[in-house]
Amino acid sequence: MTLPSYAMNQASFPEMYERWLVGPLFRPWAKMALDELELSSGDRLLDIACGTGIVARVARERLGEAGYIVGVDISPDMLAVARAVEPAIDWRQGNAGELPLRNGETFDVVVCQQGLQFFPDRPAAAVQMRRALAKGGRLAIATWRPDDEIPFFRKLRRVAERHLGAIADRRYSFGEAAPLEALLRDAGFHEVRSRIISRTIHFGEGAPFLHLNTVALVGMSSLAKEMGDQERKRVVEAIVSESAPVLQPYTIGSGLAFELSTNLATAKG
Repeated sequence: MTLPSYAMNQASFPEMYERWLVGPLFRPWAKMALDELELSSGDRLLDIACGTGIVARVARERLGEAGYIVGVDISPDMLAVARAVEPAIDWRQGNAGELPLRNGETFDVVVCQQGLQFFPDRPAAAVQMRRALAKGGRLAIATWRPDDEIPFFRKLRRVAERHLGAIADRRYSFGEAAPLEALLRDAGFHEVRSRIISRTIHFGEGAPFLHLNTVALVGMSSLAKEMGDQERKRVVEAIVSESAPVLQPYTIGSGLAFELSTNLATAKG
């Protein structure tokens, strides 16, 4: 999953993302998406908006050297971490609206996990996914449900809004399944289906998660964009401190456990 540009302004963010978020937050969903797609030996897989590459890496664990896997992301910083973690995968920098594919290159499986909601031109990205998918190939796209349906994240956003005014959290900006299905049908996909999946997410340590989530919320605020670095840092610290009561009902020891829901849409080329 890629993150928007505000998160990339911090040199250490991709490393923190990989260290603290990928294992507990993104790996379980990557496994479920790939379970849905039923990978076969020799599959060629494209991971769009791959971030530090968890979908591609789980696919490699399952396919081994028999599969061919490409990960694409717009952020060179995210890709640098992806290459350091798994150099055997073909990592490419590129835009989802104009995928960096070789002449005639297609894939048996295309996956986009929690990236579509960040794309400025979603129809163009869907058309590119269709172009990348071989005839009869399988597609899976995951987008978080609206945060109004996810109490934990809704409460954290409201704490941040005390300091920053209304925040449009882009992570949950494509949360309804019907528009997602329509987007895929309009792009020429067949057998389009979707379902809502919920599960409990466990973090061994709550503090790093809270800090990273707060940084994301501050970065999505128009007011914060006008702040200097020191003022922004002060606001982050204040929001983290005031969020402690929100975390309390979800705290287990030094960790966290909360319910999270996503749409998982599948289709064929």
